Amino acid sequence: MKLEARGLRIGYGRVTVGQDIDVEIVPGQILCLLGPNGCGKTTLFRTLLGLIPALDGEISLGGHALSRLPRAAIARRIGYVPQAHAPPFPFEAIEIVMMGRTARLGLFAQPGEADREAAHAALARLGIAALAHRDYTRLSGGQRQLVLIARALVQQTPLIVMDEPTASLDFGNQALVLGEIGKLAHAATHAGHGVILSTHNPDHAFALGAEVLLMHDGGIFRRGPPAEVLNDDALSEVYGVAVAVERTESGRRVCVPASTRAAGGRTVDRYGPGVG
Repeated sequence: MKLEARGLRIGYGRVTVGQDIDVEIVPGQILCLLGPNGCGKTTLFRTLLGLIPALDGEISLGGHALSRLPRAAIARRIGYVPQAHAPPFPFEAIEIVMMGRTARLGLFAQPGEADREAAHAALARLGIAALAHRDYTRLSGGQRQLVLIARALVQQTPLIVMDEPTASLDFGNQALVLGEIGKLAHAATHAGHGVILSTHNPDHAFALGAEVLLMHDGGIFRRGPPAEVLNDDALSEVYGVAVAVERTESGRRVCVPASTRAAGGRTVDRYGPGVG
């Protein structure tokens, strides 16, 4: 299953937000979308999910034109993980996860025991089975994000789109969620998923070893492995501030404002294990 976009122009009505965009994602791959606010990341996601039409170009999903696929067919191929949120009603975590089964149910059908078992299995796969009957609104930000990932898993889709999955999370929960994202793509005992995610932190691309799409001025500025794409010049131009990509004493790469660079070009390994 491949999601592929060629010569894409995105936007709303007569307003073009981005153009000349090529994207490709397959199961087992992680694609990290980076860029400043307003560069078109969210609009690109909405277009790839079929929520808004492309202004120009082609998008295919599994060899079929995305524009010709019904919503239910798209939902069986692409899962979506929004930023963690608190719903107005105190649903249990298991109920939030079971909402993902609607993509697999017919019109007016109700979730059954098999759907509940699939939801429990998804929670267990992410190591949060104990949260099944907890009030979702009372979970931590990281726990809520994992529940939303479980909801995408029960859709049983080969591809998953994640909109800033680590937004507003503390350092520990960011590491937790990034670890689970890596497992989704590179699982040894499950079919790997193709994951495309957006983030504001270039360090996350290093941590995941993800292919990078660096967006700037409504287009793809650079694409490739993080070690090739994320360098001082590219990040400084895209974000409009002086950025230095440094190696810590443990050999990991981190991105820091150039003004914080230590004498001799060395930085302290202040970020701890698992980052870079």
